[in-house]
Amino acid sequence: MEIEDIKKVVIVGAGNMGQQIGAQCAIHGFEVVLYDINHDILDKAFERIKKLLKSFVASNKITQKQADAAISRIIATTNIGEASINADLISESVPEDPDLKGKVFSQFNALCPDHTIFATNTSTLLPSMFAQDTGRPEKLVAIHFHDVRTTDIVDVMAHPGISEETLNIATEFAIKIGQVPLVLRKEHPGYIFNSMLTALFDAAQTLAANGVTSIEEIDRAWMGVLHMPIGPFGLMDSIGIDTVWKVTDYWANKLNDEQNKKNAEFLKEYIDRRQLGQKSGQGFYSYPKPAYRNPGFIKGEVKQLK
Repeated sequence: MEIEDIKKVVIVGAGNMGQQIGAQCAIHGFEVVLYDINHDILDKAFERIKKLLKSFVASNKITQKQADAAISRIIATTNIGEASINADLISESVPEDPDLKGKVFSQFNALCPDHTIFATNTSTLLPSMFAQDTGRPEKLVAIHFHDVRTTDIVDVMAHPGISEETLNIATEFAIKIGQVPLVLRKEHPGYIFNSMLTALFDAAQTLAANGVTSIEEIDRAWMGVLHMPIGPFGLMDSIGIDTVWKVTDYWANKLNDEQNKKNAEFLKEYIDRRQLGQKSGQGFYSYPKPAYRNPGFIKGEVKQLK
């Protein structure tokens, strides 16, 4: 199989990252199918993709003509059989649960052509944790995207059972959709950037969960010393507190780590209140004008912007 053979990309999971990946693929000429189990999710995904493309036009990343063409290349379905027809590459962005990922890929394995490549967008799990469950471990690769609105960096990671052909095609695919691939030939939890980011999140959660200081003070420390525009809790809001909790809770139980369990409980309180971050309008901060954007935030003026 050659990179030129990839025409149709199926996005499994039409959440925030699925939307971004789908838009990026459509912009660069690929036929895109958004697959999810709920029609409402797909309807919302389409609207958010339109907004994303509109923002790209406004920032001169693409033209209006390119945006219109991209939208015309995207279809949505809740029918897995329909999504699988002539699929060349599956990009999966379902919740961070290895059993769920393995199950989803197994379902597609039974329906997709033999040549279809399976790409996981997992942030913290290792492909080898569910590679055998996919039914085609040699064709499984991690192509992990960050936020396409702010960076074009992607991680392309191998696992022990991958074929050299799959790794090469995945790398070429990343380039073809306008991304800069960082290739990891050996599995590593969290890839490159996320392994560092997870350590930051763990430290920030531990300080807050143990009552050492407030989330605002923790963010002010990070922002003030490193001259950063956002702190760890602001970053967690942008990712989604529910997503951060799933990762923290999974590894807390996997490693039987008491501090991480305490951190997961701390995050779960926000989820129970439906305070999920930017996407819900409320998380550690209130949106669309969080306090950390206040010019006086680092000096201790932490009031919500009006």
